[in-house]
Amino acid sequence: SIMAGISTHILNASLGKPAAGVFVELFKQTSQGDVSVDKQLTDADGRIKAFAIDSFTPGNYQLIFYIADYFQSIEVESFYPRVCIDFKVSEIQQHYHVPLLISPFSYSTYRGS
Repeated sequence: SIMAGISTHILNASLGKPAAGVFVELFKQTSQGDVSVDKQLTDADGRIKAFAIDSFTPGNYQLIFYIADYFQSIEVESFYPRVCIDFKVSEIQQHYHVPLLISPFSYSTYRGS
């Protein structure tokens, strides 16, 4: 079984390939504003298997995917410098997989498993 927490996977839908080496930062919403929890690069498979979270508590989280550098690295003009996905964690026993499908002029996301 997958440990509870947050993971992500980026697929370049225009190529049908994972997006490797993308910088992704996880934030948690607090009464003092959004606090950076962890930041990692996607692996060769476009994945971040687990963000390092000291205390996994319910609340609102945000993933920021810095995709401009990725598209620049594959010499593709793109519209979005970054993608921000806000989501809610209600059950800390559960795993939250938040995939991102990107192409130069669109993106989509869903709650994965």
